[in-house]
Amino acid sequence: MADFRHRIEAEFENIQKAISRLPQAKDLPNLSILELAGVAALIHSFYNGIENILKQAILEKGKALPHGETWHRDIVELAATEGVIGKGVHEGLKQYLAFRHFFSHAYAFELDPERLVLLVESAPALFKSLQKDIENFQSDK
Repeated sequence: MADFRHRIEAEFENIQKAISRLPQAKDLPNLSILELAGVAALIHSFYNGIENILKQAILEKGKALPHGETWHRDIVELAATEGVIGKGVHEGLKQYLAFRHFFSHAYAFELDPERLVLLVESAPALFKSLQKDIENFQSDK
């Protein structure tokens, strides 16, 4: 469990760094495409860190990690069904999961600042909720 806590704390720290580097949502419409691409990369890093936490928690429960083309979606679903995350975090992650897919398969010039506004605004609260869910998960062990 100590190893798990150490890995989770490291991910929490990195996620917090990604969030702290995000610009104010109100500034997004005025950013260049290169700046928007940077914001998108930070949002992607934010979500990637969350996936890393979910993977560690699932392994901590002794479950196998999902594989295949849908593993990104499957890991969120498995974390919800295994009680790692609550309904609020589960629902909140769906928009980031969809963005992860878009970011991985689209061109940077297709980024929509208005779509990024919601993701930038929602990230801090979703992160706080995730931290609570993970603390609850750890205390239940």
